[in-house]
Amino acid sequence: MIENAKQLAEKADGIRKEHAGRSKIGILVSMGTCGIAAGTTPILNAIRDEIKKQGRDGEVEVIETGCMGLCHSEPTVEVFDRESGASVIYGQVTEQQAAAIVESGSKPAAGATALSRGWYYPEDEENKDNALQARIVLRNTGRINPQSLEEYLVQDGYAALAKAVTTMKPQDVIDTIIASGLRGRGGGGFPTGKKWAFAAAQKNDTKYVICNADEGDPGAFMDRAVLEGDPHAVLEAMAIAGYAIGATKGIIYIRAEYPLAIERLNIAIDQARKEGLLGKNIFGAGFDFDLELKYGAGAFVCGEETALIHSIEGMRGEPTFKPPFPAISGLWKKPTIVNNVETYANVCAIIRKGADWFKKIGTAGSPGTKVFALAGKVNKVGLVEVPMGTTLRDIIFGVGEGIKDGRAFKAVQTGGPSGGCLKATELDTAIDYESLKALGSMMGSGGMIVMDEDDCMVNIARFFLEFTLDESCGKCTPCRIGNKRLYEMLQDICEGRGTMETLEKLDTLSRTIKDTALCGLGQTSPNPVLSTMAQFKDEYLQHIQEKKCAAGVCHKLITYTINESCVGCTLCARNCPVDAISGERKGRHVIDQDKCIKCGVCFEACKFHAIDKS
Repeated sequence: MIENAKQLAEKADGIRKEHAGRSKIGILVSMGTCGIAAGTTPILNAIRDEIKKQGRDGEVEVIETGCMGLCHSEPTVEVFDRESGASVIYGQVTEQQAAAIVESGSKPAAGATALSRGWYYPEDEENKDNALQARIVLRNTGRINPQSLEEYLVQDGYAALAKAVTTMKPQDVIDTIIASGLRGRGGGGFPTGKKWAFAAAQKNDTKYVICNADEGDPGAFMDRAVLEGDPHAVLEAMAIAGYAIGATKGIIYIRAEYPLAIERLNIAIDQARKEGLLGKNIFGAGFDFDLELKYGAGAFVCGEETALIHSIEGMRGEPTFKPPFPAISGLWKKPTIVNNVETYANVCAIIRKGADWFKKIGTAGSPGTKVFALAGKVNKVGLVEVPMGTTLRDIIFGVGEGIKDGRAFKAVQTGGPSGGCLKATELDTAIDYESLKALGSMMGSGGMIVMDEDDCMVNIARFFLEFTLDESCGKCTPCRIGNKRLYEMLQDICEGRGTMETLEKLDTLSRTIKDTALCGLGQTSPNPVLSTMAQFKDEYLQHIQEKKCAAGVCHKLITYTINESCVGCTLCARNCPVDAISGERKGRHVIDQDKCIKCGVCFEACKFHAIDKS
């Protein structure tokens, strides 16, 4: 039981000394959801078996970590030497490689794929290697065992909370967060310190701190990785927020589809309670704070703070008009602050190192780093944490190492389904809240989906709109009906029924929805439509005027024809599901365009490149 700040420091020092005398070689095994899904568990067991088989129990230690961010190379394993600091990271590891990995220590193992250090720099928040990435949010993720409080304490765990409650007044904490310039990482980028100040100013005996862990963007997995890999960092930050605003209760609203994150959070909460880091009289400072989990059912709209609050209260997850804002009247009509996982994950480092340190990273208007889930048609997908101000080009072609299969870059979607698509001329845009907004996109929670020349931007707009349409709570007419009409117009364009009048209506209705929808979901839902119309208008015109889809994605606009290379093998005719192909054996065949359903089976079946797709 840790009763005061001095005991915390002594316990951390004791653990460090104990760890220093542990095994010489450490083997980190990525055991996040992505790693487990890729088959890391049998590799973990094989490594443990090899350690015993080679008689190296006291020399080699296995540490189960969260996600290392190397999604492009799962299963991943890192081997490091505690004495020299040398390490090597392996990707796409197999059970058969376990023996060589254990035997080689921190030197590259024969037959195993060692990854470039250019992707992942584990050193520290100050980014000593001057690499593109800098780790604050992910500083412990993939580096420690998330189910071990001891390992978190070694990394200065709970030192920020001890500092806050024993040496700072609540207003000092708020002033530090305001001075740091930390902005909410969940979407809009509202200054975190100001939100805390509004709640702190309310005269009420009951206040709440909520963590929004309802991560629902397609292709986004940043919050999940933090909760699975460093849960104590979020608990500690929420306790600091509680101290700052005068709250004694915290709630983590997490989607039930994150079972591993839930399991590790529950373990972390139990550990913190047992050590007195949550509960009554924390650090002997007279500060009480405890936490509980509330499970969401996967509704995207519950990422909006008022809808989230209603869900916690047992009502339908529907937003309400603001003001009053939750900081004034939130959960159970009490002052409430709602921040997402990534926002909280910055707090402890800021309190420990100070606002000036944080402001040195990033830009003047957007200090710090941003975590992105880099996905899509890029060579190295995974978790990226870069200083604000880093360009899209540096992320996609630097960290991500360019487009798959040598294809041409076409667009990148930032901000999830509520964001916008940016084209090649915007690749040198410095990532910050204002720059992305000026281009018709947004920071959002951090999804970044890369597209290549084979993607149709009209179809992309339709895909994202279909998602937000399904996820709309249906409360307000602009979102419920307006987005349905937008989707129908995009469907018409993709199927060759669109006209220039359709294009005009698409633009007008999109802007009307942005101006009149109730919440952030509805107000930003037309962004993919407006951004693709602005950036890729030629594709819309081609669909409407020429009835063609250059990317070959919109099936109704594709025409299959048989060319002179046809040898009359009849393979296409035998595979056609609607008997639209006719011709004699060993003679050139013909496709009946009235019967053809554009399924592409003939194109895939032909072995002689005799079918053209246009």
